[in-house]
Amino acid sequence: MNRILVIDDNEAVLNYLLVSLTQTQKFDVEVLSDSTKSFEKIDSGNYDLVLLDMDMPEVTGWDVLRWIRPNHPEIEVIILTGVEDVKLAVESMKIGAYDYLCKPVDSARLLITLERALERSRLRDEISDLRDQVKLEGIRHKEAFKDIITQNKSFLRILQKVEQIAESENNVLIWGESGTGKEIVAKAIHKISRRHDKPIIAVNAGVFASELFASEFFGHEKGAFTGAVVSKNGFFEEANGGTLFLDEIGELELPIQAKLLRVLQEREYFRVGSTERRGADVRIVASTNKDLSAEIEKGRFRRDLYYRLNISSIFLSPLRERKGDTELLAYHFFEKHNKINNKKIEIISKDVMNILEMYDYPGNIRELENIIAGAVVLENGDTLSKRSLPPYLVKAVAYHVAPLPSSVRKSLTKVEAEHIQRVLEYTGGNRTQAAQILGISRVGLLNKLKDYGIDVIPPARGGGRQQSEKSHEDKEPSI
Repeated sequence: MNRILVIDDNEAVLNYLLVSLTQTQKFDVEVLSDSTKSFEKIDSGNYDLVLLDMDMPEVTGWDVLRWIRPNHPEIEVIILTGVEDVKLAVESMKIGAYDYLCKPVDSARLLITLERALERSRLRDEISDLRDQVKLEGIRHKEAFKDIITQNKSFLRILQKVEQIAESENNVLIWGESGTGKEIVAKAIHKISRRHDKPIIAVNAGVFASELFASEFFGHEKGAFTGAVVSKNGFFEEANGGTLFLDEIGELELPIQAKLLRVLQEREYFRVGSTERRGADVRIVASTNKDLSAEIEKGRFRRDLYYRLNISSIFLSPLRERKGDTELLAYHFFEKHNKINNKKIEIISKDVMNILEMYDYPGNIRELENIIAGAVVLENGDTLSKRSLPPYLVKAVAYHVAPLPSSVRKSLTKVEAEHIQRVLEYTGGNRTQAAQILGISRVGLLNKLKDYGIDVIPPARGGGRQQSEKSHEDKEPSI
């Protein structure tokens, strides 16, 4: 039974609410007329909801509301006031009140508001339970992975591998589809590494034209070229002692690849316009969504640079292979964008969650967040509904789950097993003749019978096509 505390300095209001709410037999109700005791009462009560009068002497409803939010965020608050004031309502809900009711309170509206507020509290508890599942079991450096939401065992094993690699000084290549979280993992590697107290510089390597690469990565001296009015540190110098994260490494032009390779080999470089050697004490973490092995075969990526970067390799699996993570991530982004957009959407509907879990996400986690962000903005109700989802998502899922005729719903192995069974029935159980009809060896047929668990019909006694094989069938070992 939900526990409700009513705080109001009007005894008549307290008595009315105590009687009317208790009679519903849905609530355990307590009342408090002295608002100065509010903080102590709430601290000791384990309440689910507070009905709070705003206009009270000494300690006002504003004082109590502002105290509840940081100290008891789990408690829902409904404001009661004798004045209908839109500005007051808006301000109270900005602070964190669920709703705002004017006195005299309509009992039917009050009950509906209470039930909705408590439902939101229950949903928040469920979301909290989901969040508790994200324990990152087996991970030693949980703080480094605080931005990663997962309960998938395979992905947790990937993170364990990341921890081991991070503690080394090896250059690292992170690869996987776009949107799988490569930059988050790169930053986690830096946090775990012995270089964690030095800077990590993240660079989209694919955006630099060949003529700009040296100046941006190695820096330049004043007057080195037109427009160089001051000296400038390059990325290598900015990241000195720390980590240089090169995103989209597969997009580098070949001339740039050669310059980068030289720095990795020699561990030194020159600023543009300078003859002074500078040491390159950086750890390189690179990422790509391309198959660099295939790029090497096509002549688009240098093999020697690949070996320099790929000392340790990490593959991040796509979201569609992370079973159980879609719901966790969806609610994480739901809460985030609810807050960003000052929305009070309470729940993701079951229809929406079913659609989200059936979709393949070619854009992975980034695409899921974009879907949720867009839906939250469009939703006008208290439940995130199907109508707020992007049409392409609904159509994609509808296409994949459209009912198929039974004739095309069978798996290939099922079709093969049924065909073998029919041929064996035709031959009366003669496996040699069945193998000839099927166009496979007799041993191959025996293996398939064993794999599919097919019981063989004994060869018929007597003449006909079965009789010619009789002597052979009698000598066959059982399978």
